[in-house]
Amino acid sequence: MADSHAASALAHQFEDLEQQHEAVSLGMWVFLATEVMFFGGLFAGYAIYRRLYLPGFVEGSHLLNVALGAINTGVLICSSLTMALAVRAAQLGKRNALVTFLILTLALGLAFILTKLTLEWRHDYLEGLAPGLNFTHGGPHAKSVELFFCFYFLMTGVHAVHMMVGVGILLVLVVLAWKGSFGPTRYNAVETAGLYWHFVDIVWIFLFPLLYLIGGRY
Repeated sequence: MADSHAASALAHQFEDLEQQHEAVSLGMWVFLATEVMFFGGLFAGYAIYRRLYLPGFVEGSHLLNVALGAINTGVLICSSLTMALAVRAAQLGKRNALVTFLILTLALGLAFILTKLTLEWRHDYLEGLAPGLNFTHGGPHAKSVELFFCFYFLMTGVHAVHMMVGVGILLVLVVLAWKGSFGPTRYNAVETAGLYWHFVDIVWIFLFPLLYLIGGRY
């Protein structure tokens, strides 16, 4: 029976499950490498302009809600834990645990996105901090503060899009896990989704201090 399950999990172009697993993992790591280059460009641009206009970036950073940023950071750290537990449950063939941990990860991801949309971004817009839409913040560093918020909305927006993609992937995985599609010989999809999810979480770990904690704010 185990051999038949292994055979059904093996795609015809691979010699064995180990080769298939290595190929899938390599493909995801190559994709993540392109994502690193993409986010690296954003981080590099941010670092250059932050150095040129530091007083305005500090002022802009202090207009953000650091408490909500910290809460969202905690939410994503917890989601990384539940995702890792989901991968382990898939490897062990524990269907109920896998479904539970995937749903928990999904719920935490949605909590992050909703907090960002309904509390942070909405508040920033109402406070007149949206560049090109209603930016009304004054003062001697108004232009550089507006530049800071350009980077803030761009970087957190791109990150949120990646989160939404991750949530979509998790929804598919929950359905497949409920149907019993994963097991000790068939968990590549869960593992590669976990790599993607951890990557998105790590990006936020860098975004939080870079955007929210400028100028010794804590």
